[in-house]
Amino acid sequence: MTLFSIFCVLLIEQFRPLRADNPVYGWIVVLAARIEHSFNAGRAEHGRLAWLVMMLALVLPTLLIYWLCALAGPIAQLAWTIVIVYLTLGFRHYSHYFTAIQLALDNNDLTEARRLLAEWTRQDVLELDAQEISRLAVENALVTTHRHVFGVFFWLLMPMGPAGAVLYRVSEYLARAWNDPEHLRNEPFGSFASKAFYLIDWLPVRLTAIAFAIVGNFEDAIYAWRNFAQRWGNESTGILLSAGGGAMGVRLGTPAEYAPELPGVDIAALEPSTPDIDTLPGDPPSQRALQSAVGLIWRSLLLWVLLLLLVTVTKWIG
Repeated sequence: MTLFSIFCVLLIEQFRPLRADNPVYGWIVVLAARIEHSFNAGRAEHGRLAWLVMMLALVLPTLLIYWLCALAGPIAQLAWTIVIVYLTLGFRHYSHYFTAIQLALDNNDLTEARRLLAEWTRQDVLELDAQEISRLAVENALVTTHRHVFGVFFWLLMPMGPAGAVLYRVSEYLARAWNDPEHLRNEPFGSFASKAFYLIDWLPVRLTAIAFAIVGNFEDAIYAWRNFAQRWGNESTGILLSAGGGAMGVRLGTPAEYAPELPGVDIAALEPSTPDIDTLPGDPPSQRALQSAVGLIWRSLLLWVLLLLLVTVTKWIG
């Protein structure tokens, strides 16, 4: 049933993709803001309680309806699963940005490419050249695809079913919404949301990195993962980008991102045994890296679908 619901949603998204700013997402944004405003009194335990309230408000109803649909029959259960998967699986949420950036770079229109990248990433990209635009586009594509597709796949396979997908997507949003804004960045309120998503995403992010390695250059992906993943400030991002870049034969990240984030560390004074950025496998990012990223993502998607098929067949046989 899980596999069939994913097939249905992927087919629906080809004709009517759900926008990232859809009403359901907007309602969750408003709810998270209200809960943060009500619970945030400057202490970490308040963030923990707010996170639990948010999850109870969204995950528990999804799970209860799933169980009720199971009592009503497999058709009702399948219909509810398709609805939730459609709302949580965002394979086409941001693909239009990536495709448009690729087209703009092919036409040597850096102004349009910068505008699209700024709109997508919410970063200042006015001074970036074509190579840096390509790098950021590929990095965002790999991370976004994992968090909107592959991570959702994993949690759909859990006994919670579609409620697991809601748990994953909401926890990912709270980890950003309660830590990234300027007024929350250094507050303890969002610390629990970050730790919770780290644990929830611990296994999925490694499975995605393994998928990148299997469908790409396996040796370079594993080498980059083992030697460079820890040099990102965010461990999960480091795993995805090091393995993804190695699989494509492309160097992702900047020298500052590869340097250990410790106070007072002098990059030039690192021990000789520490891998240097020049030892990274692959070439500097270029416009061709965009096409390589598309191929890597599609091959990884097919691998995940194949694994889902094997799990489904195994359940049927059992």
